[in-house]
Amino acid sequence: MEEVVEQIELLLKQEDTTQLKEYLNNLNISDVEELIDELPEHGAKFIEILSINRAVNVFRILDFPTQERIIKKLSGQKVGEIINELPPDDRTALFSELHGDAVKTLILHLSPSDRKEALSLLGYKEDSVGRLMTPDYIAVKKSWDVNRVLSHIRRYGKNSETIDVIYVIGENGILLDDIRIREILLVDPETKISTLMDGRLISLDANDPQEEAINVFRMNNRTALPVVDAENILLGIVTVDDILWIANEEYTEDIQKIGGTEALDEPYLDINLFRLVKKRVGWLIVLFLGEMLTATAMGYFGDEIGIVVALAFFLPLIISSGGNSGSQASTLIIQAMALGEVTVADWWRVMRRELLSGLMLGVILGIIGFLRITIWSEFSTVYGPHWLLIAFTVGFSLIGVVLWGSLSGSMLPLLLKKLGADPATSSAPFVATLVDVTGLIIYFSIASIIMHDILHPAAPLHSTVINHLPAKAVH
Repeated sequence: MEEVVEQIELLLKQEDTTQLKEYLNNLNISDVEELIDELPEHGAKFIEILSINRAVNVFRILDFPTQERIIKKLSGQKVGEIINELPPDDRTALFSELHGDAVKTLILHLSPSDRKEALSLLGYKEDSVGRLMTPDYIAVKKSWDVNRVLSHIRRYGKNSETIDVIYVIGENGILLDDIRIREILLVDPETKISTLMDGRLISLDANDPQEEAINVFRMNNRTALPVVDAENILLGIVTVDDILWIANEEYTEDIQKIGGTEALDEPYLDINLFRLVKKRVGWLIVLFLGEMLTATAMGYFGDEIGIVVALAFFLPLIISSGGNSGSQASTLIIQAMALGEVTVADWWRVMRRELLSGLMLGVILGIIGFLRITIWSEFSTVYGPHWLLIAFTVGFSLIGVVLWGSLSGSMLPLLLKKLGADPATSSAPFVATLVDVTGLIIYFSIASIIMHDILHPAAPLHSTVINHLPAKAVH
């Protein structure tokens, strides 16, 4: 790519438009898109001099901020050509991102029929399948034979988004079936379409969330799916390239939310600094206020820490272990929900698994923590005379905190989904903050039980734990 950039820069310097146009038209579409990223100040010029078909194909794969920047610099004629040649689904995606005044201006470039179509698509909810669909498809009748279908494809296939799949419709445009093109090409030309129909139809509802469409494509290995309304009338199709684009956006948003920030609607380096801060500060304030509860909890148990200072040594260990287990569980469940592997109805199965796995993980970490204190106390007196009680406290606390972290991290995404919120907002930092506070309560509660006679010396001896400890533990 470096050589391409150097060659382009040379042609720009020489102002050789003819050579530049020829060079650009011979590049792959993806290379031109990368070139615009490398030389953003010349992006509009590249689109302007490309042939219209290639200009449209490059423009449609650019991210929105780049599209918007280029549109502002293009001549009115070129803008009109691109807007008219863009596939309806890509055009709708562009219009849905632009401000109202810009849409009003651009939509005037369309013919009356295209304008009506664009406004119809924009009428669907922003995150619905209707916004993704294109009305450019091949539809045939079940009474037609293969000869007539092929003739129809030759006549109208050029304007279709794809001819990989042919759609069979009945009266009033009701969708009956879809047939792959290879099934039509491999049979006798006199074969009726009705004999090729198998009834194994998969369709999307125009009002379905786009996230559901992603799962349907993933599970059924399709390149295109028909979109219907409540009466099963064929409205359009959604192709896999649009689904891949949406899946990438959904994945990016989820990752950003899991990281404890609002989803960015622009590339990181393009977004305004103050907008970036605004996107991040909300969650940081929430998490900061949550962590302040940790200080409150520590203040409540200040007397215990004052009596057995060694308890404070293990606070970071307890807090981080619970937060890590919660973050692990939260991330796993959010990912499983995004892939359609887990639904709200599976909450009990998830809880049961996390109860067992959280318990096993806690026991493993608890044993390691217990052994760490025990072995260290053979060579050091840093944990004082009550080292064995502290070891038991840390061991049992790790079991409780890791178990609680696993349960809360796995249940929060499902709870948010049930309440209609985005599961990704139960982000790892949010779960970690929740477990930090509750982890302290678990830790000091267990310490109060195991070390009761030390932390509350005035209380009557009701525990026989100390009587059974080795001499080193009580002296």
